[in-house]
Amino acid sequence: MSIYYLFQDQRNCIGCHSCEVHCKLNKRLPFGPRPSQIVTVGPKIIHGVPRAAFVFMPCFHCEQPWCVHACPTGAMQRRPKDGIVFVDQALCIGCKSCMIACPWGAPQWNPGTGKVVKCDYCMDRLDEGLLPACVNNCTTRCLHFGKVEDVPPLKRERFARQMAFDLETLVLKKENP
Repeated sequence: MSIYYLFQDQRNCIGCHSCEVHCKLNKRLPFGPRPSQIVTVGPKIIHGVPRAAFVFMPCFHCEQPWCVHACPTGAMQRRPKDGIVFVDQALCIGCKSCMIACPWGAPQWNPGTGKVVKCDYCMDRLDEGLLPACVNNCTTRCLHFGKVEDVPPLKRERFARQMAFDLETLVLKKENP
């Protein structure tokens, strides 16, 4: 697993796909490949109201990535310093072995180059001290990125803020029926 973790607060995601757009812009990708993508679940009727959920699906940067093991040229690699799985475009021959091996569909075919591309947490940006393009440009700030050890406090803070909001809303309803 990578030392980094990217997670989504689904309650705040509106399915605008700005994360996908900025990912593609950062990678200069044509129509087709979507290294990070929003998957729409629904709509479903819940309590008489139509609801949809939007699930962010980047690469999971596995500890033992099948895509790396399947690559015959060594183009698919795992960076030793941080565990980011990436494609060395100079070594990729477009055989698609990594695409077949990945159970998550993270490696995507780039018809413009005839090679594979995938989410690499925008490691070029990370190396410059910047956030991944998807996180930096998320319209509702529902994407969060950091080191694995920093994520639990972020999730606890998010949960605490939601609980405080829910409590305040409940009190206001009782005071103003």
